[in-house]
Amino acid sequence: MSSVLESHSPVFTSPGHSPDEDRRERAAIDASCRTPVLYAFGSAICWLVLGSLFGLLASIKLHSPDDLTGHLSWFTFGRVRTAHMNIVTYGWSALAGVGVSIWLMARLCRTKLVAQSLIMLGITLWNIALIVGIFGILKGDMTSIKWLELPKYASPLLFAAFALSGIWVVYMFTQRQPGHVYVSQWYLILAFFSFPWVYGTAQLLLLMHPVQGSVFGLINFWYINNILSLFFTPIALAAAYYFIPKVIGKPIHSYHLAIVGFWTMAFFSNWAGMHHMIGGPAPAWMVTVSVVSSVLILIPVITVAINFHMTMEGSFEALRYSPTLRFVVFGAVAYTLASFQGVLMSFQGLNNVTHFTDYSIGHSHLGMYAFYTMVMFGSIYYIVPRLIQWEWPSAWLIRMHFWFTVLGSSLMIITLTTGGLIQGMGLNDEKVPFSAIIDSEALFRITRSFAGMAMLIGHLAFASVFALMLLKFGHRSTGATLLHREIPES
Repeated sequence: MSSVLESHSPVFTSPGHSPDEDRRERAAIDASCRTPVLYAFGSAICWLVLGSLFGLLASIKLHSPDDLTGHLSWFTFGRVRTAHMNIVTYGWSALAGVGVSIWLMARLCRTKLVAQSLIMLGITLWNIALIVGIFGILKGDMTSIKWLELPKYASPLLFAAFALSGIWVVYMFTQRQPGHVYVSQWYLILAFFSFPWVYGTAQLLLLMHPVQGSVFGLINFWYINNILSLFFTPIALAAAYYFIPKVIGKPIHSYHLAIVGFWTMAFFSNWAGMHHMIGGPAPAWMVTVSVVSSVLILIPVITVAINFHMTMEGSFEALRYSPTLRFVVFGAVAYTLASFQGVLMSFQGLNNVTHFTDYSIGHSHLGMYAFYTMVMFGSIYYIVPRLIQWEWPSAWLIRMHFWFTVLGSSLMIITLTTGGLIQGMGLNDEKVPFSAIIDSEALFRITRSFAGMAMLIGHLAFASVFALMLLKFGHRSTGATLLHREIPES
């Protein structure tokens, strides 16, 4: 999906090729990616809708625990909430990221995708592992380790599935055509080298041969931070670095800033995360290093923000027309906000108030949804028409998707952040009874359910337009589907 401002900038073309040759090359690459990428997207969207249903059910149970499912043990809050988290993390987020990464790497390496059957097998195993794992969670067979709650028998299959799918991203890079190595490729390589290291280390030290004492909590927070910072974040930044210049037809503002942003993120992100152990049973030096690293992450965040803003300079009008640009730019802004909030949370003064509250959950929504998920939405809107040679059939559904997800996510983040601050101040005041803190959260929890409902409506609109797209509903369009019919002046 693109706006009429899109052009094929020279940084994305093969040296010495004519425009017609470049178009034929891109078409051949897209054809080679079609089946596995659409399979990954279709699976991811199914998990997104299912995860949204579980998330809405979990939020309702916070204020009306006996509604909808009564006392069924399979649908208690603890199991439903855990199922929701694992579905949206390892179902929607991971599979959408794999699909986007495969297409991006093939395009940027100017290489056809090979061994599609192995990638299809990997995605199939991924889905099977998740089905088995979520079933295990709902029947109570889960671990108590945050973000690693999938049963032990599901995790090895998930790891093997990733190996079959993700290894081809790295393989394609080794088979790339001579020429420019784009910044998006750096981030994708970082992501697909980091996942097996981070996930494998956590599985080994927390599940297979558990470490003892306070080290357990440190490794758990190390894992959570790095799966976000070194896997999901690089994929989203790779997409943003590709689609923002691509849609507006301009090269990225500064490669020097891109280099600084990449290397500082790759180095400092690994050390952050343990600031969540402030005040806990952890060596002071480890927590201090983590706090310092969290602050130094401002370097890549600011350089990325400057690079994106300067690239968009003079082209903001395109946000009215291009679905891809609208979603991706929204996500890029959220990345900056989430990063600054994360830095503030590493300071002991705020951490003491927010640590055990909904504030942290609001921060997760800002990073994983407002940033990562919105960038994935924009990427899919761009990629799918090129895979099936058909344009999106309904600009109305796309607008509905955007505004409901923006409304829902914004309301969710504001509610959790505000409610979390009130919770934290109450918990730190010995004169406030715990029951009073619970009562003060009633309105926030109901509002949270309305936010979840808005997001679910947006996701259903997205799933509907994707299904109509696969069916090639309507007439073939002669141009990109725009959010508004007016043609911007070039």
